[in-house]
Amino acid sequence: MTDLGEETAGPRRSRLRIVVLQALVLSLFATLLGRLYFLQVVSGEEYTAQAASQSVRDIVEQPQRGLIVDDMGRPLVTNRLAWVVSVDRTLLGKLPGRDRRELLSRVSTATGVTVKQLERRLTTCGDEGSVSGVCWNGSPYQPVPVASDVEREVALRILEQPEDYPGVLAEQQSVRAYPRPYGVNLAHVLGYLSPVTAEELEQAEADGEDSVNGASVVGRAGVEKEYDAWLRGLPGTQSVAVDSMGRVLGDDSAVEARPGDTLVTSIDAKVQSVVEQQLLQTIRTARQTRDTVTGRNYVADSGAVVVLEADTGRVVAMASQPTYDPEVWVGGISDDELARLYSEAAGTPLLGRATQGQFAPGSTWKPFMTAGALTHGYSTDTRLNCSSAFRVGNRDFKNYESGAYGYIGFDKALEVSCNTFFYRVGFHYWQKFGSDEADVKAFDPLVEEAKDFGFGSRTGIDLPGEASGRIADRRWKRDYYRSMKDFYCGISEKPQDEETSDFVYKFAYEFCVEGYKYRAGDAANFAIGQGDTIVTPLQLARAYAALANGGTLYAPRVGKAIVGPDGSVIERIQPEKVGTVKLPASTIGYIDDALKGVTRQGTMAWRMGGFPLDEVEIRSKTGSAEVYGKQSTSWVASYSDDYVVVMMVSQGGTGSGTSGPAVRAIWEALYGVEGDTVRPDRAAIPGTVPPGRLPEFQADGSILPPARTKRPDRRSDRRSSRKGTAR
Repeated sequence: MTDLGEETAGPRRSRLRIVVLQALVLSLFATLLGRLYFLQVVSGEEYTAQAASQSVRDIVEQPQRGLIVDDMGRPLVTNRLAWVVSVDRTLLGKLPGRDRRELLSRVSTATGVTVKQLERRLTTCGDEGSVSGVCWNGSPYQPVPVASDVEREVALRILEQPEDYPGVLAEQQSVRAYPRPYGVNLAHVLGYLSPVTAEELEQAEADGEDSVNGASVVGRAGVEKEYDAWLRGLPGTQSVAVDSMGRVLGDDSAVEARPGDTLVTSIDAKVQSVVEQQLLQTIRTARQTRDTVTGRNYVADSGAVVVLEADTGRVVAMASQPTYDPEVWVGGISDDELARLYSEAAGTPLLGRATQGQFAPGSTWKPFMTAGALTHGYSTDTRLNCSSAFRVGNRDFKNYESGAYGYIGFDKALEVSCNTFFYRVGFHYWQKFGSDEADVKAFDPLVEEAKDFGFGSRTGIDLPGEASGRIADRRWKRDYYRSMKDFYCGISEKPQDEETSDFVYKFAYEFCVEGYKYRAGDAANFAIGQGDTIVTPLQLARAYAALANGGTLYAPRVGKAIVGPDGSVIERIQPEKVGTVKLPASTIGYIDDALKGVTRQGTMAWRMGGFPLDEVEIRSKTGSAEVYGKQSTSWVASYSDDYVVVMMVSQGGTGSGTSGPAVRAIWEALYGVEGDTVRPDRAAIPGTVPPGRLPEFQADGSILPPARTKRPDRRSDRRSSRKGTAR
């Protein structure tokens, strides 16, 4: 029998459960209503703004890169419109796999870009399979450029057949152009551009740099790299509204891009044109000329010319051979073309010999050795024997073609380029200060003088990648021995094989045993610019400029000024003095007179016959540097009161024999020399001196040459100083 209490307890528990459930439901509704009130009323404005921002995406608009002009305002690098084909990855990703492959195949056929290359360019940098420098760094909402500078017909076909090219765009964009005034090339000075890398983009973001974005191109060489921050401008943005699927609904707002600034250089296109033509013709002539030493034509594998303003160190012209067409970088360079630029078989065209090529200076070194000798015990009255040979140890060091001139002074030794004279000077200092072959701290006045003239260190030119050259002194020889000892000892410790010549085997043995010793022969070779000492043509030009201007060393400059898009001058790039050669004016005057003698009756005289030297005084020094296993390197270094001209042809023969005619032609162009007459109106640079003002930038975008003003003539002061203090 069931208890009555138990019967009534059941309904009570059920009602209690219902009450609890109702309370829970009410509390949940209260919580939801409270949260909804908070979201809609209290924080409504904040979340509305966030939602709106998430529906807007920014597309970057690239700025026009700044111009590069010469000192007269002639355009060296400009911009032009080119057809660019881009692919919208958002739409591409929605296509079925087969349709996607067919579309890429059609784009490949139209543009000539392989499907594999298209895939790489469409891959986001950082994703699996991405290739640095090829992958896409830009916005995922921005069409990706896959082919640049395509033919107009290709672009129109894509535009007219959208059903065959869904998601593919063809539009005109700004790319680099090279007007080539007077036909100039100037590739190694101008440089080139390539897409920004992921690493560079990350660094720019970390630095707060807003002028670089994922679709930017940046300078990689030359002034394009050195002045990249000025030239690149500021990108603009176009904001577009998108739906939840990322599809573009329409424009929202836009911020216009700011064009890059213009770089005014000290280059003169007229002079540059003459320099390039003369260098190219000299190399071609040398390759058709028989080398009497080797019995075959000169290889003439490379060359360089540098023209500087003597008083400022500004670069007027700079050429290098072999060179390349800077246009090859526009729109992306092919693998084959890139390989050619780095190819040794092609002469490594990407290497600028003027600033990066390093060569033994030969007899062009002797004026600086003269300066060191005249300030360390020798005098202008010194007479040394210019014999046909000079014995050092068990070896005869010979004069060129074994010529002999008897007892002569430093001036005559420079004039006839007597090797044995300078061998004696170098040997004397070795005996006096450094006969302990293992002493790396021994004083050497010739080494110290070379360092004072800036050799062995970079000049500081505003071009990237400059080489430092090398002064092969005692310390360098010890360091080189330590780095190469194992290599040469490895050769000498094994039996000689057929591939190792007697010379190499003997050299390896001697080097292994005592390669750290600085011998008398090293000192003798150093005094004539032979041995392991190497310089760049720019270093040599800068040192001769110091002789021309009285002893000031400048960091050479290509840049002259930065001008804004509105024509206002933002910054003037002033010559930078980086050192002073501490020589008595009398010593500089003596060397100056001796180098005039080289031009009038010395080793350069046969190339300067009929030149009006009384009106345009040219000082010069020729050189023929010998390198083991190669033909002689031809050098001519020369200067006037205004300019320095240095020319080098590797494996090109003798100094005046190979380079002499070209150097004369450059001087004739600089001063307007016709026959034996100076015609300033025919000079490559009007008035024969560089313009003191900048080009004038007009509101309509045109550029006018600078107005001429007469600069203060410091040349007469220098001439008077030299005349009063010379021997």
